[in-house]
Amino acid sequence: MTVNHGGRLQPAYFKSYLTLIMSSRECSLDCAKEYTINTLFRGNPELYGRDSSNSFKEAVNSMRG
Repeated sequence: MTVNHGGRLQPAYFKSYLTLIMSSRECSLDCAKEYTINTLFRGNPELYGRDSSNSFKEAVNSMRG
């Protein structure tokens, strides 16, 4: 997925991204979360700004139920 460095990434973006990771890697939400932090964020959850980081956390929390 392409990331626009100039805008805030929305929770819906991260839900889609995490769902894709879980499906393609056949792994849990926790696995997808760690994979996303390590690859998309390159180890820095605030790489794309605080708003995008908060959106990521919101998406993960909403997927936990």
